Amino acid sequence: MPYLLVTLCCLFATLGSFLFGYDSGVISSVIDQASFKHRFHNPSDAATGGIVASYNGGAILGSVFVSYLSDPWGRRPVLFTGGLLASLGAALQAGAVNVAMLIAGRLVAGLAVGLMSAIIPVYCSELSPPRIRGFLGSMQQWMIGLGVVVAQWVGYGCSLRTGNFTWSFPLAFQAVPAIMLSCGVWFLPESPRWLIEKGDPGAGRAVLDRLHQVPGQTNAQLVDSEFTQICDSIAEEQRLAIHSWRQLLFTQPSWRHRVLLACGMQAFTQCSGTNVLQNYNPGLYQSLGLSQSTSLIIQGIWGALAQFWNTVFILFIDRVDRRKLLIPSLLGMGATMCVEAILGQVYSNFEGADSSNHHAVRAAIAMFFVFSLFYTSLGLISWIYQSEIFPTAIRARGSSVATATNWSLNLIFAQCTPIAQSQMQFRYFYCFAAFNWAAAIIVWAVYPETAGKSLEEIEGIFTKDLLESAHDADHHQPTLPSADAKGTLMVISTPDSSYASEI
Repeated sequence: MPYLLVTLCCLFATLGSFLFGYDSGVISSVIDQASFKHRFHNPSDAATGGIVASYNGGAILGSVFVSYLSDPWGRRPVLFTGGLLASLGAALQAGAVNVAMLIAGRLVAGLAVGLMSAIIPVYCSELSPPRIRGFLGSMQQWMIGLGVVVAQWVGYGCSLRTGNFTWSFPLAFQAVPAIMLSCGVWFLPESPRWLIEKGDPGAGRAVLDRLHQVPGQTNAQLVDSEFTQICDSIAEEQRLAIHSWRQLLFTQPSWRHRVLLACGMQAFTQCSGTNVLQNYNPGLYQSLGLSQSTSLIIQGIWGALAQFWNTVFILFIDRVDRRKLLIPSLLGMGATMCVEAILGQVYSNFEGADSSNHHAVRAAIAMFFVFSLFYTSLGLISWIYQSEIFPTAIRARGSSVATATNWSLNLIFAQCTPIAQSQMQFRYFYCFAAFNWAAAIIVWAVYPETAGKSLEEIEGIFTKDLLESAHDADHHQPTLPSADAKGTLMVISTPDSSYASEI
């Protein structure tokens, strides 16, 4: 297989993404266990909300602070720090003796996942050759999905036991991939673009030679060209290096444009309704009279099918344009949400399980499975896009802002959804139908295509737009060209060549 080594490196790095999915999925099966409620004295709704929301709060902090580690020290130290914090968070949660200790553990685990969820797409994109960058970048979402599936089935398996094991083991299991990541991260290569940016082009070139040259093929010329592009691009970026968040967000129009695109892409994922559906599934299953164990099995099947779609899509994600995958994805999710809302409105929110609405409930559950198919493209591309549109100098900061947007909206929907469902019931899904259809229009109107291009070629897309804007502005100032032309004539007509050089 071509590029086997770089694929294995990215796969190992995405153990942090596995933790992202596992931590997100495990808590829903834990807090409903009878032994959990007994151990923590039947925590109130406010305490339960604090247990869930503390993870999101920690993730927001981690995603904001990631650039302060990755820019001066490199990408690998961030992964190492994230693994250590995740191990500590797992220990605090599994050994918690009260709600405060459990919340502290969730906060630390969220901090770790926030760091890793922001830096892993950056690391994979900077290691990847253009030919398979989409495939390697989409491993983030694939491993998130795998983590969710494992969490669902671990939760189901532990629910068959009794005692504290039913909730402590699922929380303690987080430490396994975290320790593996912390121990193995130093065997991974550092980002070649980061090495070149920090003044070590020899080490950066060695990483490119090792990862991008294909045994048995003569692609050394492609590696040479890629190395030259990276060096030229970084030299230009360093001339315009930023030193503050204000410069990133407000000074450079090209950078501000890219920050808005990356944040918008992450906002689309949260506003699609995917997390709301994950939390709403158990209620629908119970309306059919299913037991908790059966509901967990169906939830596990739903997660496994979503992971199957992730696997299928990453096989051809580099062969199809990003926009051609995103727009149908958003339109399809909007349609499924609209069907969900209509079914709930017509059948009185599926209250009761009599024969008149049995088939409608089954149809609503089927729409969840259809939604997972349409969501796949958006879920995969959202992590790829934010990591490929920024130049090396601001890639970590740009990814940090975009990932913080994801976690912030995640927190907002987690807090607001119970209230919205209580007040609006199934009409709440109309909001997500509108969000998805509006996002499809935005992608069609303002998002440039990036598939199949190197990171330096993508940089050229945005700088070209900036140069064209400057060129259009010059056309509105007719006096400047004539002044330049006059100055040129003066130099040419000067008999003293040395004086002309000074001019």
